[in-house]
Amino acid sequence: MLRRIEDAEVDGKRVLVRVDFNVPMREGQVTDDTRLKAALPTIAWLRSHGAKVILAAHFGRPKGAREPEMSLRPVLAPLSELLATKVLFAEDCVGESAERAAKALQTGDVLLLENTRFHAGEEANDPEFAARLAGLADLYVNDAFSAAHRAHASTEGVAHHLPAYAGKAMEREIDHLTAALEAPTRPLLAVVGGAKVSTKLDLLKNLVSKVDRLFVGGAMANTFLAAKGHDVGASLHEADLLTTAREILDIAGQSDCDILLPVDGVVTKEFKAHAERRVAQVDDIKSDEMMLDCGPDTVDRLADAIAAARTLVWNGPLGAFETPPFDTATVEAANFAAGRARNHNLVAVAGGGDTVAALNHAGVAEDFTFVSTAGGAFLEWLEGKTLPGVAVLKED
Repeated sequence: MLRRIEDAEVDGKRVLVRVDFNVPMREGQVTDDTRLKAALPTIAWLRSHGAKVILAAHFGRPKGAREPEMSLRPVLAPLSELLATKVLFAEDCVGESAERAAKALQTGDVLLLENTRFHAGEEANDPEFAARLAGLADLYVNDAFSAAHRAHASTEGVAHHLPAYAGKAMEREIDHLTAALEAPTRPLLAVVGGAKVSTKLDLLKNLVSKVDRLFVGGAMANTFLAAKGHDVGASLHEADLLTTAREILDIAGQSDCDILLPVDGVVTKEFKAHAERRVAQVDDIKSDEMMLDCGPDTVDRLADAIAAARTLVWNGPLGAFETPPFDTATVEAANFAAGRARNHNLVAVAGGGDTVAALNHAGVAEDFTFVSTAGGAFLEWLEGKTLPGVAVLKED
């Protein structure tokens, strides 16, 4: 059972909150405040319950060195505007400046610490560094699910020094993922796309033991098609993983998981926008052709599977969606799923960097039940792995 922020007594307490402020920036300006907005409910709840809020986050990969261009200072102005209050700033996340700023906090104040990764002890999860960070506060709240797969000092180490709780964004993420994969309304369908089987082996092996049906799209589908004896021509595939693909198909059979693969595709001789192309059945791909998208029969088949499902978990595009018109299958399937979710006929959960981009491209991200922006943490959750930053928030 997760220890939640609502269970904490925060009145008059200094609360260290791990947030994800690893935001896109250009020339020292925040260009996308999505992650700042995600932290607002937790910050607002803490302030309304009398807490003194201390925010800890990383930005970029300074590798333990103080890199001025990776300072979190540019976050101050947009965060202050979103909170409608002045956010204070400490020039470091530990040491005299941080301690002085933390001690001076009044009820309702918000303090942002400098980049935790300016110290090598952060990524090394150094116990001494974690203790120094924890020494700034009375309680700890982790609200950064996107960093929960990393056993860093600010995501895992400090929880061994302070009472630890999940923030509202963390709660929301875990609740949706648990509902989708651990306790779903069935039938449960997973859609997995992307370029390589090799990057999603653990994901595929875990999903086939949990879901009722699994649709494999993108270039990774070519590897499965080749494993089943189809000639995929010049299509991107991993010839050295054919045996592994067959093993996954066997595991699926033993688990009563129905694997769906493309039955047709959009093929071309050159990978460029609006290239000359044709629709081919998967047993009719010529040696100089590559499949860059699923075909209309496959999309219809996938739509039927979505219509039959009550829960959908989606990770990865179905084709080379960045290169039109090879975005057609992804857009059409995403729109169909979004329509089902809008009408409350489907719980649709999606995540992963390319997935979020693809759903935004299709204009349907807001229609899905939940879209995770967590990237690696989302994938590791789907792979069935224990996330260090979540494990330390659970009751013994």
